[in-house]
Amino acid sequence: MILSFPFDLRRVWPVALLVLCAALLSGCGINAIPTAEERAKAAWSEVLNQYQRRADLIPNLVETVKGFAAQEKDVLTSVVEARAKATQVQISAEALTDPKAFETFQQNQAQLTGALSRLLAVAENYPDLKSNQNFLALQAQLEGTENRIAVARRDYIEAVRLYNTELKTFPGRIWAWLMYSDYEPFQTFAIEQDKMTNPQVKF
Repeated sequence: MILSFPFDLRRVWPVALLVLCAALLSGCGINAIPTAEERAKAAWSEVLNQYQRRADLIPNLVETVKGFAAQEKDVLTSVVEARAKATQVQISAEALTDPKAFETFQQNQAQLTGALSRLLAVAENYPDLKSNQNFLALQAQLEGTENRIAVARRDYIEAVRLYNTELKTFPGRIWAWLMYSDYEPFQTFAIEQDKMTNPQVKF
């Protein structure tokens, strides 16, 4: 007795094979590298967002201090200049593989952090400034932003660690060689621990 099928097996088996291959590939990490890359890029966007938030607070802070301590011209000028340098260098997610650009970005942000610390320390010499409500509100916003920056940097570092690890370990290394040869490891923060801590402001 010959079995008959309502469809031609010769036409069906390539489709079945394709479905089977797709199912196997979806579970073996073929999408892990681009997924990890997108997470790292999203984490970097949040880092930039928080640095921009800090940069936006600085003009108001400088103006407030200037109103009470106009004679502190050197400190005020250093903050303004550091802010200008820090906002000039913006690294897009596509440029995260460039070590030199990343280092320049880090240095400029570190200089701005140092200038801000000096600016806030100036308030110690001006009791009226220390008690000014506008200054206190700006100081609180700045401290909150520094905390957000620290969290965003931490999240970015972890996202980059996962992405870079995926590029270097099995089976990601095979997929990188076969399909993602143009994907490169991202740069991450590599500055001294004391420079990565939030500025300590005591009033």
